[in-house]
Amino acid sequence: MKHSLLLYAFLVAAALALPACVGSPGPVGNAAVPEPARAVALTPYLGRWYEQARYEAPFQEGCEAVTADYSLRDDGKIRVVNTCREGSVDGKLRQSTGKAKIVEGSDGAKLKVSFFGPFYGDYWVLDRGEAEADGLYPWSIVGEPSGRYLWILTREAQPAPALQSALEARVRELGYDWSLVRRTRHE
Repeated sequence: MKHSLLLYAFLVAAALALPACVGSPGPVGNAAVPEPARAVALTPYLGRWYEQARYEAPFQEGCEAVTADYSLRDDGKIRVVNTCREGSVDGKLRQSTGKAKIVEGSDGAKLKVSFFGPFYGDYWVLDRGEAEADGLYPWSIVGEPSGRYLWILTREAQPAPALQSALEARVRELGYDWSLVRRTRHE
């Protein structure tokens, strides 16, 4: 009993301290985040993604040349490696490794992601492109229920202007405030 009370106290303290570690989230950019538009198969989602734009978050402040690499782990979870360059595309490399698991009943479109021990956050693939000849999805729009976080990802660091415009239009259709979007620079 004493052991379980100590564990409970630790978990409560950690949960309260976590926001202080990562800073305050940004403003709500979408008060009515929609459910994901379509199912997401794991294999076409794996591999390297280039962040094109995002809602600025304290844990990503000043990041440029942001990439996310997803691969399958031996335990069936997903290995997540996020990298960025601090302050410029040539800045100091910063990397964070985490894990993700698919939320049961979500058709693969909702995941729980952890970069900090037992604490998981929501990661919803709100929409994505159709798999191309290489078998991979060419783009995805990622958010979570609070509407404070948004990421726009593509398979190319420099996608065609037509794709960039289409992604902006789709983000707006999903109800996000485009004035809060920060474009990510790549080489």
